[in-house]
Amino acid sequence: MTRSILVAVFVSLLMWASAASASEPSDVGFVLYTKSHAPGTLNARWMYGDQYRGPGIATGGPRDGFAGEYHVRYFLENGEFSDEYDLVIARSGDIYKATWLIDGKAAAVGVGMEVENGLAIGWHRVDE
Repeated sequence: MTRSILVAVFVSLLMWASAASASEPSDVGFVLYTKSHAPGTLNARWMYGDQYRGPGIATGGPRDGFAGEYHVRYFLENGEFSDEYDLVIARSGDIYKATWLIDGKAAAVGVGMEVENGLAIGWHRVDE
Protein backbone atom coordinates (compact mmCIF):
# COMPACT_ATOMS: atom_id res chain seq x y z
CA MET A 1 0.00 0.00 0.00
CA THR A 2 2.74 2.46 0.95
CA ARG A 3 4.62 1.53 -2.20
CA SER A 4 1.52 2.22 -4.33
CA ILE A 5 1.13 5.64 -2.76
CA LEU A 6 4.79 6.47 -3.35
CA VAL A 7 4.55 5.37 -6.99
CA ALA A 8 1.40 7.46 -7.46
CA VAL A 9 3.07 10.52 -5.92
CA PHE A 10 6.18 10.01 -8.09
CA VAL A 11 4.13 9.67 -11.28
CA SER A 12 2.10 12.77 -10.35
CA LEU A 13 5.28 14.78 -9.78
CA LEU A 14 6.67 13.65 -13.14
CA MET A 15 3.47 14.65 -14.91
CA TRP A 16 3.46 18.04 -13.15
CA ALA A 17 7.13 18.65 -14.06
CA SER A 18 6.47 17.70 -17.69
CA ALA A 19 3.48 20.04 -17.91
CA ALA A 20 5.39 22.89 -16.27
CA SER A 21 8.39 22.49 -18.55
CA ALA A 22 6.30 22.22 -21.72
CA SER A 23 5.71 25.98 -21.68
CA GLU A 24 9.35 26.82 -20.87
CA PRO A 25 12.09 26.80 -23.51
CA SER A 26 14.17 23.64 -23.63
CA ASP A 27 17.80 23.84 -22.56
CA VAL A 28 18.83 20.93 -24.78
CA GLY A 29 20.67 21.41 -28.05
CA PHE A 30 21.59 19.24 -31.01
CA VAL A 31 24.22 19.61 -33.70
CA LEU A 32 25.08 17.57 -36.79
CA TYR A 33 28.63 17.99 -38.09
CA THR A 34 29.47 16.87 -41.60
CA LYS A 35 32.84 16.85 -43.33
CA SER A 36 33.60 19.78 -45.57
CA HIS A 37 35.65 19.49 -48.76
CA ALA A 38 38.36 21.52 -46.98
CA PRO A 39 40.56 19.29 -44.78
CA GLY A 40 40.06 19.84 -41.02
CA THR A 41 36.75 21.65 -41.54
CA LEU A 42 33.27 20.60 -40.45
CA ASN A 43 29.96 22.06 -41.54
CA ALA A 44 27.39 22.33 -38.75
CA ARG A 45 23.63 22.36 -38.59
CA TRP A 46 22.53 23.16 -35.02
CA MET A 47 19.49 23.84 -32.90
CA TYR A 48 18.93 24.93 -29.31
CA GLY A 49 15.57 24.03 -27.85
CA ASP A 50 12.80 24.91 -30.24
CA GLN A 51 13.76 28.57 -30.60
CA TYR A 52 17.19 28.85 -32.24
CA ARG A 53 18.83 27.07 -35.17
CA GLY A 54 21.14 27.63 -38.06
CA PRO A 55 24.41 26.71 -39.80
CA GLY A 56 27.96 26.82 -38.53
CA ILE A 57 31.52 26.02 -39.47
CA ALA A 58 34.29 24.41 -37.43
CA THR A 59 37.86 24.93 -38.64
CA GLY A 60 41.38 23.90 -37.63
CA GLY A 61 40.57 20.27 -36.92
CA PRO A 62 42.32 17.07 -37.97
CA ARG A 63 42.52 15.89 -41.56
CA ASP A 64 40.83 12.57 -40.76
CA GLY A 65 38.03 11.65 -38.40
CA PHE A 66 36.07 13.95 -36.11
CA ALA A 67 38.07 13.85 -32.87
CA GLY A 68 40.25 16.91 -32.39
CA GLU A 69 40.32 20.61 -31.59
CA TYR A 70 38.40 23.15 -33.64
CA HIS A 71 37.33 26.78 -33.65
CA VAL A 72 33.62 26.96 -34.40
CA ARG A 73 31.33 29.82 -35.38
CA TYR A 74 27.54 29.45 -35.40
CA PHE A 75 24.97 31.58 -37.20
CA LEU A 76 21.20 31.96 -37.02
CA GLU A 77 19.07 30.94 -39.98
CA ASN A 78 18.84 34.57 -41.12
CA GLY A 79 22.67 34.67 -41.41
CA GLU A 80 23.20 36.73 -38.25
CA PHE A 81 26.18 35.69 -36.11
CA SER A 82 25.18 33.70 -33.01
CA ASP A 83 28.10 32.24 -31.03
CA GLU A 84 31.79 31.36 -31.24
CA TYR A 85 33.69 28.67 -29.30
CA ASP A 86 36.76 26.53 -29.14
CA LEU A 87 35.48 22.99 -29.58
CA VAL A 88 37.16 19.81 -28.35
CA ILE A 89 35.79 16.50 -29.63
CA ALA A 90 37.16 13.35 -27.96
CA ARG A 91 36.46 9.77 -29.01
CA SER A 92 36.21 6.72 -26.78
CA GLY A 93 35.25 3.66 -28.82
CA ASP A 94 32.13 4.62 -30.74
CA ILE A 95 31.18 7.40 -28.31
CA TYR A 96 32.14 11.03 -28.81
CA LYS A 97 32.29 13.65 -26.08
CA ALA A 98 32.28 17.33 -26.99
CA THR A 99 33.16 20.41 -24.98
CA TRP A 100 32.53 23.96 -26.19
CA LEU A 101 34.90 26.40 -24.49
CA ILE A 102 35.00 30.16 -24.00
CA ASP A 103 38.35 31.46 -22.74
CA GLY A 104 39.30 27.91 -21.72
CA LYS A 105 36.17 27.39 -19.62
CA ALA A 106 33.44 24.87 -20.55
CA ALA A 107 30.30 26.65 -21.77
CA ALA A 108 28.54 23.50 -23.02
CA VAL A 109 29.08 19.74 -23.06
CA GLY A 110 27.64 16.98 -25.17
CA VAL A 111 27.74 13.37 -26.22
CA GLY A 112 27.23 11.86 -29.63
CA MET A 113 27.90 9.22 -32.24
CA GLU A 114 28.77 8.88 -35.87
CA VAL A 115 25.82 8.61 -38.21
CA GLU A 116 25.71 7.90 -41.92
CA ASN A 117 26.48 11.46 -42.98
CA GLY A 118 28.42 12.85 -40.02
CA LEU A 119 28.64 13.23 -36.28
CA ALA A 120 25.43 13.81 -34.29
CA ILE A 121 25.77 15.37 -30.81
CA GLY A 122 23.20 16.25 -28.17
CA TRP A 123 24.38 18.96 -25.78
CA HIS A 124 23.45 21.32 -22.97
CA ARG A 125 24.87 24.50 -21.54
CA VAL A 126 26.99 24.31 -18.40
CA ASP A 127 25.68 26.41 -15.53
CA GLU A 128 28.17 28.87 -14.14
